[in-house]
Amino acid sequence: MSAPVPNTNQKKNITKTVIILLAIMAVFMVLFLHKMLSPRILNHQQLLANGAVEFNKPRIIPPFSLVDDTNHAFTLEQLKDHWTVVYFGFTSCPDICPTTLAMLSKWYSSLDQAVQDKTQVVMISVDPGRDTVALLHDYMAHFNDDFIGVTGDLRDIRILADQLNVTFQRASADENYSVDHSGHLVLINPYGHYHGLFKPPFDMARLKLTYLSMVTMFD
Repeated sequence: MSAPVPNTNQKKNITKTVIILLAIMAVFMVLFLHKMLSPRILNHQQLLANGAVEFNKPRIIPPFSLVDDTNHAFTLEQLKDHWTVVYFGFTSCPDICPTTLAMLSKWYSSLDQAVQDKTQVVMISVDPGRDTVALLHDYMAHFNDDFIGVTGDLRDIRILADQLNVTFQRASADENYSVDHSGHLVLINPYGHYHGLFKPPFDMARLKLTYLSMVTMFD
């Protein structure tokens, strides 16, 4: 005995049911992909556990006047309208500075283009007596053409460093001296305010995780 053939209304109902089920599946798939692709949002404790500190209230940075590696003024205005990761170092640094900048270059390149476009990486020299504009320009380009080197008067740099909880001092009196300095990364938000910091030792995956979390929460 042959099975009954569905009538026109039954066919329409079956088609409608299939369409609804496919639409529900599509919605769940979109939500799943969105969750997988969206940055993970960390609370303060989770940020700390991953080496990042986000201040409850970002700190105001007083005006300052320095110069970048293209011999243009670098002031508080250059810290606005994008996120800035600041590292204090110097071109004669034998190991920690180049290691940190190389890691930052890989981290910066790993960011999605939209995030990268609103992110800048700056190294402020703690050895302005030797780090000329030209020397800084070549040094920063070695790591990434988008990176910015900054120098200026030692007193002005020290005042800014103090505002950002960075310490540095010349290690010896001879001409081949080194400079001891803090190793953390400073995070400046798009208002030009001191937003937080990343503590060494640095891990690229953790830096990306914590950075994207803070940027996403701020947006």
